[in-house]
Amino acid sequence: MTSTNVIGFIGLGVMGGPMCRNIATKHPGRVLCFDLSEEALAALEDTKVERMGSIEALAAAADIVCLSLPGGPQVLKVADAITRAAGSGTVVVDLSTTTVADARKAGQLLDDHGIDFADCPVARTREAAQQGKLSIMVGAAPEVYDRIKPILDYMASDVTHGGDVGAGQVLKLVNNMLVFANTVALAEMIVLGERAGVSADTLLDAVSKGSGDSFVLRNHGRKAMAPRDFPDKSFPPEYVLKDISYVFDLAQETATPLPAAAEARAYYQAAVENGLGGRYFPAVIQLVENGTFGGT
Repeated sequence: MTSTNVIGFIGLGVMGGPMCRNIATKHPGRVLCFDLSEEALAALEDTKVERMGSIEALAAAADIVCLSLPGGPQVLKVADAITRAAGSGTVVVDLSTTTVADARKAGQLLDDHGIDFADCPVARTREAAQQGKLSIMVGAAPEVYDRIKPILDYMASDVTHGGDVGAGQVLKLVNNMLVFANTVALAEMIVLGERAGVSADTLLDAVSKGSGDSFVLRNHGRKAMAPRDFPDKSFPPEYVLKDISYVFDLAQETATPLPAAAEARAYYQAAVENGLGGRYFPAVIQLVENGTFGGT
């Protein structure tokens, strides 16, 4: 990648906005953006990012197009629009979380028009996105990976090339399922400890020094579960269930039984059914303390 490459960014939501800001701050060339939300666009007005009037206008002008979208259907729809405007040799970098099948479908659709594709889902929190310290997992041909790696470095402190198109989503789904299951287990243990006379803060301090330590403990446990702080407009259980559905799609395709993952899925379904929809997903701890989850 050269400094003269024009980078486009489509989707300026909770994660996309901070990622685009990091690109605009660090990339010496032009950075273009498109989003349907005026509020999302306005949040980048203090940067050099240039608004574009449509997906097609952005795709026609950009050498590399980054996507941060809600899921596979949106990625496929935007990819189709890109094929109508982008020139051969353009690269689409999909930072969304989709099914593995949708990633490969998008890759084939774009390849049929001479456009390269990489599925590059991101892990970690919005705070990490703001700091440019995400973990990004990549599925791409080696030459495509080499071309886009400098852009990924604008947004991430850790980048892993997992293999060909689809590998990024495999890694992301495994990562997310472990986070969701760990959150449920930690919720149970925090409530257990509290009822046995140990505060959540003390429990987290002690476990963080032992083999039970984890990213979930240090982040979701300390910042959300111990203080019972579950803001709206963060990653809610509805989004968790979407990602878990992708995990089970892959499990079905590969004939892999996932009984522990099924139990975690039931927790988040119960969260939605018991009034926790729209709230930050570590709020599943309230199911434990309220006794409103009976298991699968």
